[in-house]
Amino acid sequence: MLYYLFTWLHKAFNFPGAGMFQYISFRAAFALITSLFISMIIGKSLIRFLRHKQVGETVRDLGLEGQKSKQGTPTMGGLIILAAILVPTLLFAKLHNIYIILVLFATVWLGLIGFLDDYIKVFKKDKKGLPGKIKVLGQIGLGLIVGFTMYFSDRVVIREKNMDQAYVPSQDIFNVEAPAEKGRLFSKDEVKSMKTTIPFIKHNEFDYSWLISWISPSAKNYTWLVFIPIIIFIIIAVSNGANLTDGLDGLATGISAIIGVTLGILAYVSGNTKFANYLNIMYIPNTGELAIYIAAFVGACIGFLWYNSYPAQVFMGDTGSLALGGIIAVFAIIIRKEIMIPIFCGIFLVENLSVVMQVSYFKYTRRKFGEGRRIFKMSPLHHHYQKLGYHESKIVMRFMIVGIMLAVLTIITLKIR
Repeated sequence: MLYYLFTWLHKAFNFPGAGMFQYISFRAAFALITSLFISMIIGKSLIRFLRHKQVGETVRDLGLEGQKSKQGTPTMGGLIILAAILVPTLLFAKLHNIYIILVLFATVWLGLIGFLDDYIKVFKKDKKGLPGKIKVLGQIGLGLIVGFTMYFSDRVVIREKNMDQAYVPSQDIFNVEAPAEKGRLFSKDEVKSMKTTIPFIKHNEFDYSWLISWISPSAKNYTWLVFIPIIIFIIIAVSNGANLTDGLDGLATGISAIIGVTLGILAYVSGNTKFANYLNIMYIPNTGELAIYIAAFVGACIGFLWYNSYPAQVFMGDTGSLALGGIIAVFAIIIRKEIMIPIFCGIFLVENLSVVMQVSYFKYTRRKFGEGRRIFKMSPLHHHYQKLGYHESKIVMRFMIVGIMLAVLTIITLKIR
């Protein structure tokens, strides 16, 4: 909203400094600062309110060290994260941008699902919370909306050709939307496409239509039958992965912040004609605006970490964890980097797999040998290390170091093919 206000002031009155709001780098920086400020201010007040209302975490006795000390710690802190994401985005982003609309919708949608789950657990005293089937249906609903929008919207396009003489570049590489305002390719170069990015491959574009066009040339028109289920699967997997990772103080928050920075870099280069041309990656018009959203996302995670780091003063609950995972999935889909999710979301993937492996092996051995056996001492994986005697803060720090390594690996895929 401030973007529209200062743009009007700049055009109508040439208001001093108002022109700065045309620069995405400027608005992203302010979104980050605002997000941090909101996290710090709202966080303190909300924690005090939750304690007053006795909205505390009910901890199951899993025999883990330090577990009993967490009993009664305020939960539903994900509301801090949601507010710190939504407010700066509404203030500084272009709200008519289709990608901003999508990520805002995903944030509110999954935030509501997580909030309902936490509300039932805390206020209705039902430890099971929202039934798992309802959660999955909610995630499927989001997947359908995102999938259909990405597939059918005429505003979701990529630029297939490299820049040529038809382009008159801006001198400012930090204004990622300058090309759209000061010079651009012919519109015929912007096309509807279901292409995405494959890491480490020289010509690293994969077209979803290839999955179905082998049946017949006309089958390409039904690519959405393959594309949308894949999108649904990605959203469910990443959202639940973040939810499972939220088991130690600061773990899910810290990993999400690292992933957010990675996605911000990928979105920035994908939405900047100069960087996209230099790196020889697909240029996706209008994705540069996502830099404002992801700056708010990172600020929200870091700000929340102030209260969520060991020993945690507040837990995010499903209100935060489901939303964080879903946001990451939708964001990656929008910038056509969803195939890279196993790399930069490697921690979430391993946490997910550890649970699947543990449950599957336990059921298999119980059926075959009459008693269930386990691969890990406890799943998800972070609890396995707790059982081995590692301190909670050491596990979180080491997981974050691995997360940083995966983030760096993701970034270098832009050059190493």
